[in-house]
Amino acid sequence: MTPSSLKLARRRAIIELLQAEKVHNHAELAALLDARGQAVNQATLSRDLRDLGVVKGSDGYTLSEGGAQSLEAPGQRLILAARQYLSSIVQAQNQVLLKTPPGGAQPLALALDAGDNEDLLGTLAGDDTILLIAADAPGAERLVTWLEGMR
Repeated sequence: MTPSSLKLARRRAIIELLQAEKVHNHAELAALLDARGQAVNQATLSRDLRDLGVVKGSDGYTLSEGGAQSLEAPGQRLILAARQYLSSIVQAQNQVLLKTPPGGAQPLALALDAGDNEDLLGTLAGDDTILLIAADAPGAERLVTWLEGMR
């Protein structure tokens, strides 16, 4: 199996486990995955949970709405997040500033980070603002065009 197919299989297993039973911590989830023959380290498991939109509550881990769909269509998740959260786009040189409603920056930045745009070097998100960094001004212009196409 390729690394990406292993990751997909592991993430499918995480979704199945979280839908089937209560899981309260990383160690418990890692043990359940190991029992399925999918050993995973702490860092990888944390990244998988974050990327799948898993939330930890008093009852344990819960898969957020759309978490399972994020496996199949990361681009679709980005489009939905942009339509839901993106309020404004402003370019300054090689940077693009995005404004969202309060609390909207983190989910949109997560979707942007999971997306596949070679012009996007990185994101920095607060509560209602995201800073996108491109290598140069033309790259930032392409990011603006790309984002405007999602609205």
